[in-house]
Order: sequence, then C-alpha cells, then structure tokens
Amino acid sequence: MFKKMLSIIMFLMIMSYMLFSFKEKATFASINVAEKRPVRVAVFLINFSDDYISLVRKDLEDIQEENPGKVEFTFYDAKSNQAVQNEQLDNVLKEGVDLIIMHLVKNRDELTVKRVTNQIAKANIPVIFFNREPLLSEIKRYNKSLYIGLDAKSDGTMEGEILANEWNTNRDSIDKNHDGIMQYVLLEGERNNLVAADRTKYSLLALSEAGVETQELERVFAYWSRELAKEAIESLFLKTGPKIEAIIANDDSMALGAIEALQSYGYNLGDKEKNIAVVGVEGLPESQKLINEGLMLGTIFQDPKAMAEALYTIGMNMVKGRDPIEGTDYQFDQTGVAIRIPNQIIYKK
Repeated sequence: MFKKMLSIIMFLMIMSYMLFSFKEKATFASINVAEKRPVRVAVFLINFSDDYISLVRKDLEDIQEENPGKVEFTFYDAKSNQAVQNEQLDNVLKEGVDLIIMHLVKNRDELTVKRVTNQIAKANIPVIFFNREPLLSEIKRYNKSLYIGLDAKSDGTMEGEILANEWNTNRDSIDKNHDGIMQYVLLEGERNNLVAADRTKYSLLALSEAGVETQELERVFAYWSRELAKEAIESLFLKTGPKIEAIIANDDSMALGAIEALQSYGYNLGDKEKNIAVVGVEGLPESQKLINEGLMLGTIFQDPKAMAEALYTIGMNMVKGRDPIEGTDYQFDQTGVAIRIPNQIIYKK
C-alpha cells in the first residue's frame, strides 16, 4: 500500500510539474507573440530641409519599406532649434522607443550633449549620434551610445587635393590673373562646429602641402544654407568681382548656392573664360550633374544610402544587445565610440 501511495504521489507531482511547465511556456509564448512588433526608432533631425539629410531620411524610409514588420522610423524636425529638439526628445522618452538616432543641433555645446546623453541613459535606450559629431568624451560615459559619421579631415584634404590637382595640371583654368596665387573665398558651415573647422583646416593644409600659394579674399559663415551662401557670394562679387578664382565650400548646399550667385553674373555657364572653380562636400545629385557639365570643379561623395544602412544595421545590433559592429565590416576608430563612413572624390578634369 505504501509503495502504491508513493507511486500515486510521484505521478501526481510529475503531472503537476508538466502542467505548470506547459502553462509557463504558453505564457512566455504569448508574451513573445505580443512583442513581435517592429523595432521603434525615433530619428531626430536638425532640419528636414537640409539637402544631404533629406537623402538619408529617404533612404531610411526605403529600408523600412524593404523590411516590412521589422523596423518603424519616426522622424522629428528640430527646425535648427535645440529647444524644439529637447522638447521632442522629452516626449519620445515618455512614450517609449527602442532606439534613438540623434542629429544634434548644438553638437559642440557640452551642457547640451551632457543633458541629452544623461536623459537617454536614464531611459536605458541605445542611441546613435550621427553626421554632426558631438563631444565624444561626453557620449563615452554611456555604454549604449556611439557616433556614426564621416571623416571631416579627409573631406577637407580631398577638397584641397581637387583644387591643387587642377592648379598643377591646368593652372590657367583657375589662375585668371596669372599671378601664381590662388585667390579664394571660403564658405564655412558654422562657428564652433568641429566638422566645419576640420574641413576648412585640412582643405587649406592640402593646398599648402601641394605647394599652392593662396590668398583668402573672404571667409563667410553661411550655416550650411544654400540661400545664405548665394546671398554672400552675390554681395562679395559686387565688391571683389572676378578677383575670386576659387570658392571652397564646407558642403554642397553652400557650393550650389555659390554657383547660383555666379550664374546670375554670367559666370559658370559654360564659358571657360568666365568660370570660377567651386568645390564642395557631399556629392549631391545636382552637384554631380554640374561637375559633368563642367560648371562645378568637384565634390567629395558621401553616400547617403551607406549612411542609412549603417544606422539601420548597427542600430538593430544595439537594440538586440549585440556588439554594434557584429556581423558587419564596420570598425571603430581610435576613439572607440566613432564609426566613419568612407568617402570619395568626384572630379572631372
């Protein structure tokens, strides 16, 4: 009798355990089903009207369309205002999100970078800063943050190399007054911006190292704006006229604005005698068209699709708790928190 009772008790215990396990698995299964939703990504952009960023946004939208049910991007336009971006971030953190992609307005302001990083860290959400390089020392403090961007030093060096190559192989196309000095105007992105500063510094350094003697006629902060660049060159042209032999722009938007201004004075329309060398950075489709037509000297191509793919691939790794560069060809630079997207020269001799 004792053995029979013991057997019955053991049987009941086994059945109870199996039933509990089944219910537990069923419960977890239902949770997993409920959680099978797209990864929610909040993308904070400095301004929807920025030419390059508009292309990155379009490529992210294409990635969402090509990966149905996997990812959902929501875009926020800061309209170049940090206060607006702060409010947008506050609201997103209250609502909840899986990943943040941040194109920070005041990317070089220590208090802003610290505030934004601390807020996101408190919510324990992975974040990718991109394109506008923040203070890396600040984002290093949060182990779920990194930066994806371009090598501004390389951008500047390549701009200088384009001008130096043209100067050394086809000098008459630039040196219109035949004085052996390249008179240039510099269109800089903005004050206290590392990318703008590096593109400026290294473009001029490349010219110097190539043995090109230069003279700066004017330096203007056009704030990455096509319209402001156009207005600046229109005004300068009235003052300096054809003394300008080259225009070095920190990005293509400003370069295109400069060309618009020159064309309003009859320059850069196809007449080689009335052509001013203009270089930019980004490789926008409109810039490439003008280069092929001989109306713009060159640009540095920064593939917006490659940027979007990096944001998506690395971001999905971070959401899943993996090493950000797992299964990719991306590499961190010497800072340990920055990944650089390659660039290339577009130049028609």
